Parts: sequence; C-alpha cells; structure tokens
Amino acid sequence: MYIKDGICYAGELKEGIKITDAKPLRGGMMLVTFSTGEQRLFDTTLLQGSAFAPLKDEKILNNPTIFHGVITWNNGEIDIAPETVYKESYAYNKDAG
Repeated sequence: MYIKDGICYAGELKEGIKITDAKPLRGGMMLVTFSTGEQRLFDTTLLQGSAFAPLKDEKILNNPTIFHGVITWNNGEIDIAPETVYKESYAYNKDAG
C-alpha cells in the first residue's frame, strides 16, 4: 500500500502507469491498454465488495470511461486504480493463435 497526493492505493507504486483504453469483452473480461502500450486482460468478476456490486449490471460494466488514466463506471461512482488493474490482470498476446 502507498499514499500519493493524499490518496491511499493498494499494491506497489508503478510510477506513471495509466490506462489509455478499456474494451469490455464477454464474461466480465476487459482488454485494457496501458500507457506503456502493453495490453492485458482483466477479470472484473473478481472485484469484491459492495462498491463493485453495480458492475453485475452489464449496462454499467460495458460502459467504462477512462478518467485521468483510471477506469471508471457509473458516472465516476466506481473506479479502480491502474496499478491494481495491472497487478491483477494477465498478459495478452494478440498474435497468439
């Protein structure tokens, strides 16, 4: 855990990493593109807690917005730190068959 600009974040600081795109896929998966150019798969169904409960509604889940490098949903009511998304995601190789 670390604190930056008065905000507490989970995980380790990955200085400057941001999310540039998040494309919803089937089954709660998202293809996330980071400011490094790397793409990774993130499973939103693993998000726990009442704060993430609205993501069970596909209308909400399938309409993410990127705000200052962070994935947000539901007009900014739900968000997740890019460092957490990176840490909890899987490498994606678009060229793999």
